[in-house]
Amino acid sequence: MRLLLDTHTFLWWISNDPLLSATAKTVISDARNECFLSLASCWEMAIKSSIGKLRLVKPVESFIPEEVIANDFSLLAIDFKHIAKVETLPFYHRDPFDRLLVAQAIVDKMILVSADSRLSEYDIKCLW
Repeated sequence: MRLLLDTHTFLWWISNDPLLSATAKTVISDARNECFLSLASCWEMAIKSSIGKLRLVKPVESFIPEEVIANDFSLLAIDFKHIAKVETLPFYHRDPFDRLLVAQAIVDKMILVSADSRLSEYDIKCLW
């Protein structure tokens, strides 16, 4: 499976947070699955870190690449086709980062791993 990790999923995975569901732990740890972190999530973490809403052990510039490599994840670029897809999405969710993740999951046929139950209202497969 190709898994797109929501921002909180990525953060909870790397910190071994008990909020991460057993299902999420299982699919992320399964070596047969490919795990992706969107650049939208990286952007979200950078913004939240800069305004003090997120505390990371290192600056985003080194933190994210190191964790992506250490966990054998891949970064998912934001392509114009992802942005264009956002335009057609219903407004079940208003968060621009989450809407972009939904668009990426649709366009790239990925499963979104997220605790946000509102995202399952979209025409995507979500796991939690």
